[in-house]
Amino acid sequence: MPKETKKTAEIKKTTASRKPVSAKAAAAKKKQEEMLYDLADLFKVFGDSTRIRILYALMDGSLCVSDISSELEMNQSAVSHQLKILKQNKLVKNTRAGKAILYELADEHVKAILEIGQEHIEEL
Repeated sequence: MPKETKKTAEIKKTTASRKPVSAKAAAAKKKQEEMLYDLADLFKVFGDSTRIRILYALMDGSLCVSDISSELEMNQSAVSHQLKILKQNKLVKNTRAGKAILYELADEHVKAILEIGQEHIEEL
């Protein structure tokens, strides 16, 4: 039988002293990790200045793509692409008004995030 080295003795001691993790605790930890990844993904969406400009334009109310592109001096294709990303992340929603599709902030949380972010920047 091979002689136990100091390192293997330490590993055995460490693993023996660990408390077993319950399935409930493991599931809670996994859920929290998933939430943190989702939160990081949400903040990635806010990491693009074009998307921020669109969200700020929508803070005043609903706008169609052509109005947003005029206000931001961008082409409609670029605005539509960014709106798609914002909609996929549930930051904007759209409604049909005749032939036009109007975009607006999804809810008050989006406006609050922007306002709190602006307050933070102004404090610096």
